[in-house]
Amino acid sequence: MLAKKTSKNQLTLPKDIVNAFPETEYFDVTVKDRKIVLTPVRITPVNETLEGVRNKMKKLGITPNDVSEAIQWARKRK
Repeated sequence: MLAKKTSKNQLTLPKDIVNAFPETEYFDVTVKDRKIVLTPVRITPVNETLEGVRNKMKKLGITPNDVSEAIQWARKRK
């Protein structure tokens, strides 16, 4: 399938490609081996992300003190 670049450097994706990602609004765009790579991404509100991280930490048994200790360890100079 072809996609044409407009005078404003925009690409219109073919309908078949767009239909393959019905819930995707944003794509991460990178170049690899002289190819344009579009990777679907999902934008999540910050409060949902933080809640998800907190839930995961709780499941893993990681406490706020563990996080503080890890930060202090990572910031130590060698």
